[in-house]
Amino acid sequence: MHIDTSRPVMVSGATGYVAGWLVRRLLEEGFTVHAAVRDPDDPVKLKYLNEIAAKAPGKIRYFRADLMHPGSYQEAIAGCQVVFHTASPFILNVTDAQSELIEPALSGTRNVLETVNRTPSVTRVVLTSSCAAIYGDNADLDDTPGGIITEAIWNTTSSLEHQPYSYSKTLAEREAWKIAAAQDRWDLITINPSLVIGPGINPNGTSESFNIIRRMGDGTAKAGLPDMGLGVVDVRDVAEAHLRAAFTAEANGRYITSGHNSSLLEMAAALLDRYGKTHPIPRRTLPKWLVWLAGPVADKSVTRKMVRLNVNRPWRADNSRSRNELGMHYRSLQESMNDFFQQYVETTHARR
Repeated sequence: MHIDTSRPVMVSGATGYVAGWLVRRLLEEGFTVHAAVRDPDDPVKLKYLNEIAAKAPGKIRYFRADLMHPGSYQEAIAGCQVVFHTASPFILNVTDAQSELIEPALSGTRNVLETVNRTPSVTRVVLTSSCAAIYGDNADLDDTPGGIITEAIWNTTSSLEHQPYSYSKTLAEREAWKIAAAQDRWDLITINPSLVIGPGINPNGTSESFNIIRRMGDGTAKAGLPDMGLGVVDVRDVAEAHLRAAFTAEANGRYITSGHNSSLLEMAAALLDRYGKTHPIPRRTLPKWLVWLAGPVADKSVTRKMVRLNVNRPWRADNSRSRNELGMHYRSLQESMNDFFQQYVETTHARR
């Protein structure tokens, strides 16, 4: 991996969960980071990045940019060699999927990449996509070779009505490849993480992952969890994958960035040794019929179709491209979950 820090790099959505760790890694390497944020004058939002920048060899410069405003990334991208486009909403509880998920994901991608087309200094774009752009439900694995998802597969089962978050990630990534294919100056690489977990640079993060850890600690899920397979990856590893994708000359295409073929129950079990006596960590498996019956009542983002296609089904992905081509080594599930839960405990304690 050859890293040239002489020219700046741009990170969109710089205060985000993955972006926070990515900015930290870039500053540690000595880059000047152009951090695109909604409000560069918000001291609360920028506090955590400023604390990191104060101790790191690199420099941070803030730029005002909005996913929904064409051209608003122009200043942030000017003079940059690499653009990291990480900004995209990860929320499951939406009232209007089109305006809350699809439009920001699509417009943001177009916005950033059209600006890249107008900026001659950019040679590579690293886009944060998702495994959600590869599969929609665990049942999709029935149709994959060997019941495993690989980078060659695209999500064809999600829609505006069913799994709209996954649908938004699929549309945004397809759009990115379309724009990239229409030119030959810069190349596109996508990082496709599974469920991202681990401590945030900002302990009060809004990513869906923080809700999952909260439910495991505050008693919401003490009756048990559905047996649902999912991929899990540490946020610090996802940030590292972005850095390596940007500066490994041969890197190309899509990279499944997932540390473990796991499940909600395995995630909870990883906490039992350290926190099982002090917190109501879920230990039991909820039967599928109960999840089917009560799930949609407890959480409106859970539908019966979703329960049918995901509960009591495993999840398996092949992460060998990220390991072989980017040299990724993934943290253990124990380390990620315990670091994440420790942050939850400290943050909850600090609020009291």
